[in-house]
Order: sequence, then structure tokens, then C-alpha cells
Amino acid sequence: MRSLVFAALMGCWLLAGAEDPLFQKIVAKERQGLDSLKAGNYQEFAGLTADDAVLVDNHGPADKAQVVHNVSEFRLTDYLMSDIKFVRVSATSGLIVYTMTETGTSHGKEFTAHVYVSSLWAERKGKWVCVFSQETAAK
Repeated sequence: MRSLVFAALMGCWLLAGAEDPLFQKIVAKERQGLDSLKAGNYQEFAGLTADDAVLVDNHGPADKAQVVHNVSEFRLTDYLMSDIKFVRVSATSGLIVYTMTETGTSHGKEFTAHVYVSSLWAERKGKWVCVFSQETAAK
């Protein structure tokens, strides 16, 4: 049976199959960004983030420059993405929403977190970049 995911965007329910190449591309790009944080490759992470991106966490919204500066003191040790949902926004953009458990160090302190993540990816001039992301602590 084909794996299906339902997601809501702007009050409309859209259906997207996990076999959708756009879904697979966006999940792969999200993992690439997370893997770059595991490897300490902050230049790669920055390259995957749009110049006009907005990223939101418990400190509020931040632009690319702020986030790239902040992640220089951040290193993932491990992460697990689960319950991934997908909304196709256009032929060259899509939104994923998932739950993540992550461990690592931030500003010299070890942490473990369970969070909900939303990331909007778009292809711009032949390059895939994250244009919006929000991370919210799960209870």
C-alpha cells in the first residue's frame, strides 16, 4: 500500500505520497543541514539557508546572519526525525513538519531535546535552500 501523508496549509488539506520526488528531495536537504551541524560544517549549513530566511525558536525570529553566528557554538551529536508530514507548496517548494529528538552541545553545555520542526524549502536559481524554519519544544 502506498504510504500517504496528510498535512494542512492555509486551511486546505493536501495529500502527498512519501514516494513524491519533491518530498524525498526536501527531506534529504533537511537531513543534509542537520548532518552539517553534526559535522561542524557551518559553511555548508549557511549555504543551505536562504539569505532572506527567517528562522524561529524559543528566542523568537532570527535572520540568517544571526542563526549562522549562533550555531558556531552548537554541535549536534545525534538526531532522529520522525512522523514527517509534507505539503507541496509549488513545483519547486514544499513544507515538511516533523518531530525530532536531538542531542548535542550548545555553548559548551550538553543537551537533549524533543522538538517539533517546520521547514519550508524552495529551489532558487537551481539551488535548494531553507527559507523558513521553526523549532518548538515538545511537551
